[in-house]
Amino acid sequence: MLQASYPYYLANEAQAPNQDLAVTDKFSGEVATRVAMADAAAIDQAIAAADAAAEPMRKIPAYKRQEILYYCVKRFEERAEELAVALCIEAGKPIKDARGEVTRLIDTFRIAAEEATRIGGEVVPMDISPRAEGYTGMWKRVPIGPCSFISPFNFPLNLAAHKVAPAIAAGCPFILKPASLTPIGAIIIGEILAETDLPKGAFSILPCHRDGADLFTTDDRLKLLSFTGSPDVGWQLKAKAGKKPVVLELGGNAACVVDEGTDIDDAVARIVFGAYYQSGQSCISVQRIMVHEAHYDEVREKLAKAVNGLVHGDPKDENTFIGPMISEKEATRLHNWVLEAKESGATVLAGGEREGAMLQATLLADVDADQNVCTQEAFGPVAILSKFSDFDAALEEVNNSDFGLQAGIFTRDIYKIQKAWDELEVGGVVIGDVPSWRVDHMPYGGVKDSGLGREGVRYAIEDMTELRLLVVRDPK
Repeated sequence: MLQASYPYYLANEAQAPNQDLAVTDKFSGEVATRVAMADAAAIDQAIAAADAAAEPMRKIPAYKRQEILYYCVKRFEERAEELAVALCIEAGKPIKDARGEVTRLIDTFRIAAEEATRIGGEVVPMDISPRAEGYTGMWKRVPIGPCSFISPFNFPLNLAAHKVAPAIAAGCPFILKPASLTPIGAIIIGEILAETDLPKGAFSILPCHRDGADLFTTDDRLKLLSFTGSPDVGWQLKAKAGKKPVVLELGGNAACVVDEGTDIDDAVARIVFGAYYQSGQSCISVQRIMVHEAHYDEVREKLAKAVNGLVHGDPKDENTFIGPMISEKEATRLHNWVLEAKESGATVLAGGEREGAMLQATLLADVDADQNVCTQEAFGPVAILSKFSDFDAALEEVNNSDFGLQAGIFTRDIYKIQKAWDELEVGGVVIGDVPSWRVDHMPYGGVKDSGLGREGVRYAIEDMTELRLLVVRDPK
């Protein structure tokens, strides 16, 4: 169970000046715990502390940074069930999925520990012309400095880890604003970091109101902003960030193409997982399912049966697959999109009903292309089924979106695989599986409205470091 209350962390230290943030059990709707909220003065102090910690962090040797990260791995393993239960309560995530996210948190910190000693450089040949003879060049990576992180509600452990762990590996102090709906996981990460000998000011974890968090974006003492969340908020933050580089991991409207010759039972099983895992509240959740006409009727029947058979209910129940959405407001928004599509002629193959924050796993067909549920990010347990006859046209339809995060292609044709990789306007193409698949060391991110830059530990470290060149002249 959760503690009665939690502090925030300011310059490595737990502080509890208030208990202003009520965190609810997303299934029952009852207040589960309370968390301290940071005001503008506390955020300013945290930034000042991070600025002062930049030099001490830069000087920590790589093996020490690695030891700190491995210590975190050990403590996460020891507290794994506590972390999973907290996640189940604060996010409404089914307990099996919550345990899976804890394993990914551990993986992410372990990968960061390995990468901490691999931040290398390169010798640059200079003698490309007579005037450069006798010159040698080389570069190395140096920490960019204090970083600002804003993480979302849907993966409150692992998406915070994808910012925190690379920062420690790179030698960057940071301030983190976790989502106010799900702050507990980040607070527990802070509790474990506070057990280490990171220099004072190396980290602050500060739940706060969105309207009080401008300093996370605008303060020039912060040298990088990394935001994961909604596109509308992300692009607004980029416009306000000033001179600092910005990494944005935003929304998606992921498509999955099922080509002729596919193992249909395998594809259906993976699509059900990819579309409805954690109630579809993932940026790479399968939203658009495009099936070759040769298999459409079979896929339609099998998908509908599988989706109708998913177990809905209390996320604490080991058998539950579909838990509540993050709030009744979000469930109502998406349910209204389903009703709008239905009124315009869509067929409801499965689900379609809502009770409070519980929206049934829903599968639609015959949906007009201009419906919100087609064009916008659903971010919930709703997917749309359509058919195609021409593979090239299917790829064009995948690209017919404002978003471009990942796409899944079920095909056994190597030439189609190559074409999909060449033609799809996305950050990643997954063959033989759903776009929802991710391993935490791979480069992950999107194009168009899906964001800027890439996460995945090694690639985040690149954003959190700068190249510094050395040129040496031999006067002979």
